Amino acid sequence: MADERVTAMTLVRAGEEHLPFILAAECGEGYEALVGSWDEARHRAALADGSHACFVGYEAGEPIGFAILRFWDSPERGTLVRRVAVVRPGQGHGRRLLAAVVDRAFRETQVHRLQIGLFPHNLRARRAYEAVGFKAEGVSRGSAFFAGVFRDELVMALLRPEWEEREKG
Repeated sequence: MADERVTAMTLVRAGEEHLPFILAAECGEGYEALVGSWDEARHRAALADGSHACFVGYEAGEPIGFAILRFWDSPERGTLVRRVAVVRPGQGHGRRLLAAVVDRAFRETQVHRLQIGLFPHNLRARRAYEAVGFKAEGVSRGSAFFAGVFRDELVMALLRPEWEEREKG
């Protein structure tokens, strides 16, 4: 029987010292087609601009992935989960990382709506997002300019009342 213990996730607000890990994680096989990557200058700008929040997730003391949120604690109470990436996909790390980030956002800010977009063919990501409570809302046509091409995105969202209901549980 497989070991089904879930390791506790530690979520750390990223700083410049985390950039080597973040940049390396974005270079994982297949990420360019599904997640994309930023250069170091863009990551540094996001860390410094006050509108983004970047988190690194740790399990058993090792970094397992990161997430970037845009419009962190915005007065409009809408936050975009810009990127989620893990170094070993397919092991549930992404789902646990996203769940920890969602909890942190709802606990630390007044956000009402968390939104995330994904390419419609990325079924693994969709299953992970749905497991955390995100619901598909529709396809935003040509909204992602990615690798020089406009691509459709499936828009998913999680609202505060839905999260609160899940928390009651």
